[in-house]
Amino acid sequence: MSIFSKIVSGEIPAYKVAETIDYLAFLDINPLAEGHVLVIPKKEIDYLFDMDDDLYAGLQIFAKIVATGIKKAVPCIKVGVAVIGLEVPHVHIHLIPLNHVSDLNFSRPKLTFTPEQLEATTEKIREALKSESSTD
Repeated sequence: MSIFSKIVSGEIPAYKVAETIDYLAFLDINPLAEGHVLVIPKKEIDYLFDMDDDLYAGLQIFAKIVATGIKKAVPCIKVGVAVIGLEVPHVHIHLIPLNHVSDLNFSRPKLTFTPEQLEATTEKIREALKSESSTD
């Protein structure tokens, strides 16, 4: 069972920003930037392109919704997308607030935030997502 499956099951806590029956988005605790979010399917699948088409398409749409909330909540020019998949054997999309191309460089040192800072960022993104859904 991957660490992400343990987050899905509640065995490991996470700073959840959005959730549906099939998908979960939570803050990366070793982020490249404030608001760096991981988006996963709740079903444990190791490789993105092993997902069935419906689950894959749904993950992309969910990531787009979450990225909209991140962009509203965290000062950035755009939200970058990366799928690497080597560090955890569970599909995950990185959504990273970008102001420079180098912001998406995974070899850079990761940032450290306090639990209070992580909770504040989580709440900002949740609120941005709520305001987004209320304007539909």
